[in-house]
Amino acid sequence: MQNRPSGLIELRLNNVGQLFNTMDPSPFHERDLDHDAEEFILSWAREHERDSDLRIKVVLRQPADAEAERLVRESLQHYFEYRARIARHDLGELFREGRTALLIGALFLAATLVLRNLIPTGASWSDFMREGLTICGWVGLWKPIDIHLYRWWPLKAHGALLTRLSRCPVEVDFEA
Repeated sequence: MQNRPSGLIELRLNNVGQLFNTMDPSPFHERDLDHDAEEFILSWAREHERDSDLRIKVVLRQPADAEAERLVRESLQHYFEYRARIARHDLGELFREGRTALLIGALFLAATLVLRNLIPTGASWSDFMREGLTICGWVGLWKPIDIHLYRWWPLKAHGALLTRLSRCPVEVDFEA
């Protein structure tokens, strides 16, 4: 059996407070991560292969503290779990928007095709108008096509990465 590559993400902080957003008034275990810490973790996680075993190691330059260790573990897992839920919600919202846009686009296409058929043929202006309505009708389907073919991929990948981070082991070391 082949071992999966290790995906170590290591943060070195002076104290546990550096991990959290200081503007967030929530209790520590429910706080948002500091933006720089979150971006650091996400960027390193993206650099590791998708099949690597991600693990986060937080090195705190403070005396050993069992409460701080528990807080860091729970907070990181809770935060990335929360962000993964938001990413899944955003993906669902995007697909709802895509279905609505598809319905609107299909109705718009049908309306333009009906109008196209009402314009008499033969005159040069009528050919221009008929073709213009056909093109406008198909352009009305651009957004749902864009959503259902392309825009959902990055959201799904980001959500999967956040889920991986929420489930990865968190190690806390102390350097006094």
